[in-house]
Amino acid sequence: MKDLLIKKLYYSISEVSKLTEIEQYVLRYWETEFEQLKPQKNRAGNRIYTNKDIQLILYIKELLREKKYTIEGAKKILEDSGQIKPTQIKSEEKLVVDDVEEEFEEKRDKPGLKKDLEEIKSILEFVLTKL
Repeated sequence: MKDLLIKKLYYSISEVSKLTEIEQYVLRYWETEFEQLKPQKNRAGNRIYTNKDIQLILYIKELLREKKYTIEGAKKILEDSGQIKPTQIKSEEKLVVDDVEEEFEEKRDKPGLKKDLEEIKSILEFVLTKL
């Protein structure tokens, strides 16, 4: 796996394929087999994956490829556990969702950001009246 330092809210199927080292057609197939794996789609109809989706993909990959479960066996484990736990994913493959959310919150709540944006807005409104 490469570039786990990329922190985004949403990932394309090609990005997820590179991060997880799983072919795109396999990811699409797994969507049909595992009801828990349902990435959203954007306005253009393209799949957009969240960090939670990627964690689930990595867990499914671990079950199928490393622990050698069948698809039916992996489905049963996912149904029985209900929800995957981050500790079930190998630490080197784990995406830290909390870090992404924390970084997003920090950017959103920076002191003075709202004030700066309001000032920019008023400047733009002034420029607009001069056009």
